[in-house]
Amino acid sequence: MVNYQVVIAGGGPVGLWLAGELRRAGVTVAVVEPRTERDPRSRALTLHPRTLETFASRGVHEPYVKEGVPLPGGHFGVLDSRLDFRRLPSPFPHTLALPQERTEAHLEQQALALGADILRGHEVTGFTGGPHDIAVHITGPNGPRTLRAAYLAGCDGARSTVRAAAGIDFPGTPSTVLGWLGDVVLDEPPAAGGSWFGPTGTLMAVPMAGGLHRVVGLVPRDLTTTWPGDLTLEELRENAFAVAGTDFGMRDPIWLSRFGNATRLAAHYREGRVFLAGDAAHQHFPAGGVGMNVGIQDAANLGWKLAAVLNGWAPDALLDTYHAERHPVGVDLTESSRAQVALMTAFTTEGLSLRALFARLITDLPDLNDRLAAQVSSLSVAYPAAGAHPLTGTRAPDLPLEGTGLFALLRADGYLLLDLTGDTGHPLGRFTRPGLSVHSSGTPHPVPADWADVRAALIRPDGHVAWACGEDGAALTGSLTAALATTHLK
Repeated sequence: MVNYQVVIAGGGPVGLWLAGELRRAGVTVAVVEPRTERDPRSRALTLHPRTLETFASRGVHEPYVKEGVPLPGGHFGVLDSRLDFRRLPSPFPHTLALPQERTEAHLEQQALALGADILRGHEVTGFTGGPHDIAVHITGPNGPRTLRAAYLAGCDGARSTVRAAAGIDFPGTPSTVLGWLGDVVLDEPPAAGGSWFGPTGTLMAVPMAGGLHRVVGLVPRDLTTTWPGDLTLEELRENAFAVAGTDFGMRDPIWLSRFGNATRLAAHYREGRVFLAGDAAHQHFPAGGVGMNVGIQDAANLGWKLAAVLNGWAPDALLDTYHAERHPVGVDLTESSRAQVALMTAFTTEGLSLRALFARLITDLPDLNDRLAAQVSSLSVAYPAAGAHPLTGTRAPDLPLEGTGLFALLRADGYLLLDLTGDTGHPLGRFTRPGLSVHSSGTPHPVPADWADVRAALIRPDGHVAWACGEDGAALTGSLTAALATTHLK
């Protein structure tokens, strides 16, 4: 029997990022992945701004930025008016087109370099829970064996074995729509990608690496629960011609697939020593390319909390906040996905008018564009606390500090106490304890309006504000002492 502190079921982007986060904090981890090799088919193509910020907070964003193609925005329900991400308050005000296979390759390389054990060709078959640890049963080329761990993380997709074994309900609604996609060569591609919508259906043609395009869409006959069989190149051609008036000279398919809009959300993200993240916790129609990104944010939230408890400087109760914080994000995700399905299947005259109205509103109301873009990109996610400073729970921006940016100071193994008093002799510098580092700086320049009065802030490893204070003197140090009493054991 091999011992680890955490075993992760699933070696996709979510499981790999979680593994990397745990290793950055010194936690021993094994990733159990049934595939012997990475899947060359890329279900996800998009990295969103908050994901890029998360990578930047660990200094690993450059490979993705170098290889990916920046795009100025994204779609909501394939409306004619696209969301403009250039207005977002982020160093990455864009989406990044990068096939999931390449994202996984980078994440796997990083996790291995950090010392994670990745057991390919193995899968979790179940587990036996105990009061102090958990026996994770796996099988592989040499038969069954058991890994013992303090915690098990199910990052093993919508058909999660871990979720089922833990007895966690996965309520929701069945599929009523069947979309389709094909990764193909286009001899006559649209000039710069494109999207079409009308009574005959919806279609997008997205350029990919290697001279490929992803052709994806819906036609009215797809509003069905009847499986029509596997997608063929001829059907894909017919669908494209019906919607766009051309098949773009498509040929040489690499991948043809159908997908549905079944939407489910785990009743809870934790059951004792078992946690769920990514598609194991939430299933939805792939609208706007958000699924993988939300899963990576699940892992960012869970990773530091597991590490803090395992490393002994945070209370066990911290682990309960994972469900409390991420389940509402899952609710928002499933609601947004359903809303976009309604827009993408609005093929009636009335539906087309609704789409036209919504598209005009996005164009005419910049605040609506910004709110939807912030939601899709996960920049608006916050974990507020009653009675606290308004910044508490919000994502901390990459504040321009003296000689550095905030993201460069964040660590997976502890909080950052940000002293903005400008006083090098301030008592804040003496707040030293495990799981805490201190950085002193003057007021950021330029300073975001909602940070103008902040004298000090406690930033969590995932980049969210745990505490902020606009007072000084004894009031400041007293407020910080009280905050640390709730976040640190020592």
